[in-house]
Amino acid sequence: KDFLPRGSGMVTRRPLILQLIHSKETDKPNEWAEFLHIPNKRFTNYHEVSNEIVEETKRVCGDTGISDLPINLKVHSPTVLNLTLVDLPGLTKVATEGQSADLPQLIHNMVLKFVKPKNAIILAVIPANSDLANADSLLMAKQVDPNGVRTIGVLTKLDIMDKGTNAREILLNKVYPLTLGYIGVVNRSQKDINENKPMKKVL
Repeated sequence: KDFLPRGSGMVTRRPLILQLIHSKETDKPNEWAEFLHIPNKRFTNYHEVSNEIVEETKRVCGDTGISDLPINLKVHSPTVLNLTLVDLPGLTKVATEGQSADLPQLIHNMVLKFVKPKNAIILAVIPANSDLANADSLLMAKQVDPNGVRTIGVLTKLDIMDKGTNAREILLNKVYPLTLGYIGVVNRSQKDINENKPMKKVL
């Protein structure tokens, strides 16, 4: 589904706790979303869900700030497993124009709070066109999961690796071994997002 806001710069500025709840085919509607901050309202249009995430982020964070106050979203569907996911801001090393100077530390502390619990599976997102040894997400995961037993490496941007290079050794779990291994992901380009290219066409 296309409902998590995407764009250039920092888009995720609050944790989004996404609860997937398996519903029955017979439910009417059989697929809907609901926010904790808007009780009793069912969303069946995912474009409206995306807009609400953006507006609720602005309400608490303004245009550039961040907050560890989560947005709670439940999605009921017959095509999902019962599973809770948490979408977090990307780790950053420097604050850009208009952002608080301590932003990198605030994000670090926020992410650490969510990945510490022993029952959490960590999805460490790593761009394939950068050095695995310097991946911030893996460095943080190692702090709380030193043996790599609850970390999954998610390798993105495989489509923009330098010609003549490949991610074979990483995906075969030979470079920085994790018990749960690695998965490769190719996302839509920013051009695809701007043009609202449907997910089916991109796939």
